[in-house]
Amino acid sequence: MRLWSIHPKYLDTKGLLAVWREGLLAKKVLEGNTKGYKNHSQLIRFKKNKNPIKAICAYLTEILIESKKRGYNFDESKINVEKSKMFVTSGQLAFEQKHLLKKLYTRNKKKYLELDRITKLEAHPMFKIRPGDIEDFEVIKDYF
Repeated sequence: MRLWSIHPKYLDTKGLLAVWREGLLAKKVLEGNTKGYKNHSQLIRFKKNKNPIKAICAYLTEILIESKKRGYNFDESKINVEKSKMFVTSGQLAFEQKHLLKKLYTRNKKKYLELDRITKLEAHPMFKIRPGDIEDFEVIKDYF
């Protein structure tokens, strides 16, 4: 499961579809409607929010907005359209940029070349950026 902190406009089609699906799974987990993924690291920041369901719905609202811009037909009835703000560190955004570029290099060269020219990707609209390293919830593999 990957709930990107970067703006969804940077995701290719496969990435946008995946984050919608995974975000809906995260919502089910936070609602207590699933047995799996209960302790998934990507859920930690949402669980820490005073209203986790509102936060994940706000996250998904922005994914929905991006999908409509692209002409996709995501099922809006699966979420409550919400607004919420959370923080993300600059280090997390830098990590995710590298992570996304690595994924795109193998699956979507055109999108890779488009994003490789950008120094800093914007954050998902619900996140306010603050200085800091990679977030504690991130599980870092030997990516870079």
